[in-house]
Amino acid sequence: MSQYVLSIDQGTTSSRAILFDAAGQIVSSGQKEHEQLFPKAGWVEHDPDEVWANVREVVGNALTSADVTHENVAAVGIANQRETAVVWDKTTGKAVYNAIVWQDTRTQKIVERLAKDGGLDRYKATVGLPLATYFAGPKVMWILENVEGAREKAEAGDLLMGTMDSWVVWNMTGGTNGGIHITDVTNASRTMLMDLKTLSWDESIAQDMGIPMSMLPEIRSSAEVYGEGRRGGMLPGVPIAGILGDQQAATFGQACFEVGMAKNTYGTGNFMLMNTGEEIVPSENGLLTTVCYKIGDRPAVYALEGSVAVTGSLVQWMRDNLGLIKDAPEIEKLAASVDDNGGAYFVPAFSGLFAPYWRSDARGALVGLTSYVTVGHIARAVLEATAFQTAEVLEAMRADSGVDLKELKVDGGMVANELLMQFQADLLDVDVVRPKVAETTALGAAYAAGIAVGFWSGEQDVIDNWAEDKRWSSQMKDDERARMMRNWKKAVTKTMDWVDDDVL
Repeated sequence: MSQYVLSIDQGTTSSRAILFDAAGQIVSSGQKEHEQLFPKAGWVEHDPDEVWANVREVVGNALTSADVTHENVAAVGIANQRETAVVWDKTTGKAVYNAIVWQDTRTQKIVERLAKDGGLDRYKATVGLPLATYFAGPKVMWILENVEGAREKAEAGDLLMGTMDSWVVWNMTGGTNGGIHITDVTNASRTMLMDLKTLSWDESIAQDMGIPMSMLPEIRSSAEVYGEGRRGGMLPGVPIAGILGDQQAATFGQACFEVGMAKNTYGTGNFMLMNTGEEIVPSENGLLTTVCYKIGDRPAVYALEGSVAVTGSLVQWMRDNLGLIKDAPEIEKLAASVDDNGGAYFVPAFSGLFAPYWRSDARGALVGLTSYVTVGHIARAVLEATAFQTAEVLEAMRADSGVDLKELKVDGGMVANELLMQFQADLLDVDVVRPKVAETTALGAAYAAGIAVGFWSGEQDVIDNWAEDKRWSSQMKDDERARMMRNWKKAVTKTMDWVDDDVL
């Protein structure tokens, strides 16, 4: 009897496996962090073998803690960190280089080279994205140009590429022994290589980037049976039936199925998506146009997205690099020890500025310091940075869509921080709503897989299962909101034009 759907959430800092029941409730889970590798300033890598080993381990942990086997699992859904690129040898099953993470900025020179003909918006009309270090295509380009022997192997048809969903599915379905090489439309839309209209790879862009078409995975919908777990694995014969990039998965899990509905995920970075329906809405205000989801053979649903590189990872940086806090939850208590930020603003442009600026030459800055500022004020500035960046994304979203949000659904690890959620509602002047099941990324992937195999009948089941946990409403006066946003935007200008030929 298949009573559950298993979701694998392969994230930036950890991999998780969560078992969900028919009501969309968590039955059991397993989680394990993987090492963050920083070979040089601006470089961020993961070991693909470590990630795959962790995925296997957390799946085993989730099944064991629920005292179930693969026979109790109706389907598997996969959510993954997007844009992180891995290239591997299909004959040996080994990656030719570490996975290059979405935050990595080493491809700046490649981006500049591609932008010489047509500027940063060279491919935007086709793929919905500006040229930026964020996306997967230039990362694969870097590997082919810098890893010895990679170009020759790629041209001989021996190498495969993909985002982390492709790596996980290939291994789950057999690897060198018949593993399937696929991705879904949401992940494909983050490579800079997929045409948003046709939902197929653009050969001319791949050629510009020197990426042989033989390396590219087959593009599939977000909810269909792709294959089955391999023999000898922990999920033999279980249908793998859902794939969504993590932010699209969270949008699905938050039941944002109507045009104009939006969610914001507070994780390593922040990602706000607004459903634009079957219409592709080009952004004039620094947002990305992306695929939101595609269910089977139904038309694709699109979204506008505002991506912020550093939010939760700034709290980790406070803990790990500066040692100002012992654990992440401690920052809320520290920030609450003061009434305001004391005039301090922290712009965490560690990987440049993402939406709505797209300035890879920016670097982080803490400004407005006086002798009055304490560690409490800095802690508050760290939390407020997340809310300020989100507010700027929402401004851009309003301008592009013409939609005034009535509320913003939120999820991710940082939504447990009530001081941050209240400040977010204050800055946005709209209600901020947290769901009862905060693990919406894993939940969305589970729903996609469950819908594909009939475990759930469709989107209405997702809507029916969604439940509100807490709501925050604005308590800030208009003039105070305007003053703080004005100071924040002034602080952002101080981070720009930092990187040049003399600065790593």
